[in-house]
Amino acid sequence: MKTIEEINEKIRRGEAVVVRADEMPDIYEENPKKAAVDVDIVTTGTFGMMCSSGAFLNFGHSDPPIKMNRVWLNDVEAYAGIAAVDAYIGATQLSEEKGFEYGGGHVIEDLVSGKEVYLRAEAYGTDCYPRKKAETSITLKDVNQAMLFNPRNAYQRYNAATNSSDTILRTYMGTLLSNKRNVNFAGTGEINPLSNDPEYRTIGFGTRIFLAGAQGYVTGEGTQHNPKTGFGNISVKGNLKEMSEEYLKGATVPGYGTSLFVGLGVPIPILDEDMARRTAVRNRDIHVRILDYGVQRRDRPLVKEVTYEELFSGKVDLGGKTVRSSPLSSMKISVKIMKELAGWIEDKKFFLTAPLEPLPKDTVVKVMKPRRDVPFVEDVMTKKVITAQSTDALSKVSELIISHGIDQIPVVDREGRLEGIVTAWDLTKALATNKKKLQDIMTKKVITSRKGEYIDAVARRLGKHQINSTPIVDSEGLLIGIVTSSDVNKYLERR
Repeated sequence: MKTIEEINEKIRRGEAVVVRADEMPDIYEENPKKAAVDVDIVTTGTFGMMCSSGAFLNFGHSDPPIKMNRVWLNDVEAYAGIAAVDAYIGATQLSEEKGFEYGGGHVIEDLVSGKEVYLRAEAYGTDCYPRKKAETSITLKDVNQAMLFNPRNAYQRYNAATNSSDTILRTYMGTLLSNKRNVNFAGTGEINPLSNDPEYRTIGFGTRIFLAGAQGYVTGEGTQHNPKTGFGNISVKGNLKEMSEEYLKGATVPGYGTSLFVGLGVPIPILDEDMARRTAVRNRDIHVRILDYGVQRRDRPLVKEVTYEELFSGKVDLGGKTVRSSPLSSMKISVKIMKELAGWIEDKKFFLTAPLEPLPKDTVVKVMKPRRDVPFVEDVMTKKVITAQSTDALSKVSELIISHGIDQIPVVDREGRLEGIVTAWDLTKALATNKKKLQDIMTKKVITSRKGEYIDAVARRLGKHQINSTPIVDSEGLLIGIVTSSDVNKYLERR
């Protein structure tokens, strides 16, 4: 048994033994008891997108003074409902001018890198704060306080993502190719901080950490902290003025928004053999669920459970097909964080702190309660679908469209599997171009949906692809219904 104070005393004497999380498994495997005695600290690290990040800034009072009601930094709006000249800039807030290309995460990076940031503020004016507008340029040196405060960082583990739909999806898990052609995953596996202390024995309120190149602290559990399912996380803070642009990078996620890459490392004290065993975790021991983001609902279907070892190999088997797996976190920078943190300790610049309060182990993540239920596709779709076959004459298909008062007809094979879709406009063009066969004019790459999706997801899909309908198919590709823009509009009107 060791105590944190005993380990700190060894740091002061220059005798502390510090190893990285990727080195500890081999050390422990060779001799578990000796590892617990000889090793004092295991450094961990992670560098990835942490959307729940941001910074509190105090700009100082102007002359005449202003009580900022709204404030923008490089055209990115910050929350000003704190005090007269305080604001919080969130990493995912988008620029009003540049949209997805620039956001709060980029503002934070610009400040840390020493660049000037354009500040614009508005106010309603009061007797003690008469000014209504202010414009200036600021740098990090100009503000009084700049505190990086991230409400949710460093998940203990994370789900991986694939996409079974027929279209490319742009998500917070990156770009997901259609028909399960890739898998994206987050986290750093065996070197992740909370993976090395899954029982939160040494990580809690007040734990000193490496935060973006400076010393920071854990301020408690993060939002959506869910320890019962292994999805614990932490909230953290640190002095932005002491941080390095190397470990804070603004990011654009195509088609989704902006974020901030954050470098974070936690030293794990080896208090006993149990802690030594915990920090000897390997990628093959950490399981990750691959979820189907092609199904647009909160409880996405499980495709497969794999390990970080499989994911880091760059290839995953999905239903007999080998697909590429890509990390959203940087292992190279994460390893650098572990090394730098170890160097701080060895140079007697960093000492451990015992948590004043442990992270909770019994919290449960709740979902938002809607005022009224949102229907699924199967509640709205037309189940008796008028269909055609690719061998049908164009005149027959035209008669079906006219007699049933519809704009499009799905084309199926003899078993009922979807092959394409034809619209009234396609038939009009066929007449003008003298085309005779249905298979020559029908759209073969059809945007489809599933019955278990929310209708809101279908509404988004119709608008995104500028189409008027989406056939509903099952897992075998059999046509089981159709949803049109008219069906969606009726639902929206009722809502």
